[in-house]
Amino acid sequence: MLTTILSAVALIAQRDSTTLVTRYRPAAERIIAAATADSAAWRRLAELVDRFGNRLSGSDNLERAIDWALDEMKRDGLQNVRGEPVMVPHWVRGQESVELMSPVRRRLPMLGLGGSIGTPAGGITAEVLVVSSFDELERRAGEAKGRIVLFDVPFTNYGQTVQYRRNGAVAAARAGAVASLIRSVTPNSMKTPHTGSMAYDSLVTRIPHAAITVEDAMMLHRMQDRGQRPVVKVEMGAQTLPDAPSRNTVAEIVGREKPNEVVLLSGHYDSWDVGTGAMDDGGGAVASWEAVRLLQKLGLRPRRTVRVVMWTNEENGLAGGNGYRDAHVNEIDHHVLAVESDAGVFAPRGFGFTGSDSALQIVRWVSALLEPVGADSISRGGGGADIGPIMARGVPGMGLEVDGTRYFWYHHSDADTIDKLDPADMAKCVAVLAVMAYVVADMEQPLPRGVAATR
Repeated sequence: MLTTILSAVALIAQRDSTTLVTRYRPAAERIIAAATADSAAWRRLAELVDRFGNRLSGSDNLERAIDWALDEMKRDGLQNVRGEPVMVPHWVRGQESVELMSPVRRRLPMLGLGGSIGTPAGGITAEVLVVSSFDELERRAGEAKGRIVLFDVPFTNYGQTVQYRRNGAVAAARAGAVASLIRSVTPNSMKTPHTGSMAYDSLVTRIPHAAITVEDAMMLHRMQDRGQRPVVKVEMGAQTLPDAPSRNTVAEIVGREKPNEVVLLSGHYDSWDVGTGAMDDGGGAVASWEAVRLLQKLGLRPRRTVRVVMWTNEENGLAGGNGYRDAHVNEIDHHVLAVESDAGVFAPRGFGFTGSDSALQIVRWVSALLEPVGADSISRGGGGADIGPIMARGVPGMGLEVDGTRYFWYHHSDADTIDKLDPADMAKCVAVLAVMAYVVADMEQPLPRGVAATR
């Protein structure tokens, strides 16, 4: 009996899948053909980064870039174009340097880590203690007092290695260090330091925290292993100013039947203050924008509203995502799906999805329409930092998954520039985002909510 029931369920699922794919294949083919016909998305991204450069929260660059995007969205003919106000952190780097004083003298490329305090006037000069882990620092804590601790930790994966960027200053200060350095969080380096956010603990003294290159971290480690006692001088003018006004950048195609139900496409518009933020995450923001523009251009107006949000302040605060949740608290139950692209617009592979088992099955059916561009993979578990606040309130979430082989080579560094992105790959990302958003927004029934898939 159970076998018979399971077979019947499988047949129904197969029928539903076939029906959905058949119904939406013509629209999906139109979207893919239009998105991949030219490099419009890449050209728009190039104009953004060439004109405004990097866009750290609180900066004039970011606010001018938002003004430009709002004007362009209106020219695109999108609806309800607006900037939704948010207050954001305002950290500024100031002048900074690291210099090796002994056993030889040379400048070391460096980047202060976001949120770090500055050094006293004249900087901090001290011997370096190089360690390879938090555990090693604990074992050698007696040697750390009055020294600058350097965490020379090779990249394994981002989640593990970034802990030294995030928590290194706390661990070093707890051991008595006067400043801390990390080996940049990257698997590949050409003397390029990588920045990113860090944190303090209110119960531990705050000390300056910065990143040096992979090459220089290894050099200092070799010196220590030879019995030498390297000395460095760290100077940082970093400071945190009062919060500054900013905006989430929003535009829509209003749904033809259910305008109050929303499918959200997004990427974050801010970046760190190095490079031009092309990969992280100008590409994801512009691809989401272009996906909505493309649907509008093709006259594909789904039942539900498709909304693009280009988030402010992902990099050092998540004020954009939290602000959106608070501003739309009464509408969250009407958000059918939230999608984020924040992994670089390299060759798309599909999506990671967080939601109910039944919703997962539906988006897997939709993904069959993405097979022509090689992006038909749907894995369990996905989303994004900016959509996290509304996902926590029950909104199903998806994160665009791409070929991330080179992502952390350029991440948070001066090398994050437009030349690292291929126009054809970005066009495919636009196609994938547009197809998924259109189909989910146009289906008769919204994606079912419920217990998230866990296996």
